[in-house]
Amino acid sequence: QVHLVESGGGLVQAGGSLRLSCAASGSIFSISNMYWFRVAPGWSRELVASVSSSGTTKYGDSGKGRFTISRANAEYSWYLQMNSLEPADTAVYYCAADAVTTGSARYTAWGQGVQVTVSS
Repeated sequence: QVHLVESGGGLVQAGGSLRLSCAASGSIFSISNMYWFRVAPGWSRELVASVSSSGTTKYGDSGKGRFTISRANAEYSWYLQMNSLEPADTAVYYCAADAVTTGSARYTAWGQGVQVTVSS
């Protein structure tokens, strides 16, 4: 099993910044792609950003130019730096990862989610 734990959420005023962190642990053989998704009230799940094992990053339209995803491979950790936050960024943010376990199971692991609230 691979366990993901997010941290860094909270309440921030519009225009402010937050940095989310995700740490993976458990029976990890490897992790390739790392993701950040979000679910806003009344909306479906949205890809915010992803980073591959080679460092290639992709962003959803909502975070382009404002959010930056990064990873620390040696620690199985990744981050989402969010700047210029807007009330529309209010959501529960989830990290996810494409993992291979030491038992050769391949699946996408998910964190429990962290609330980000941006006040106007």
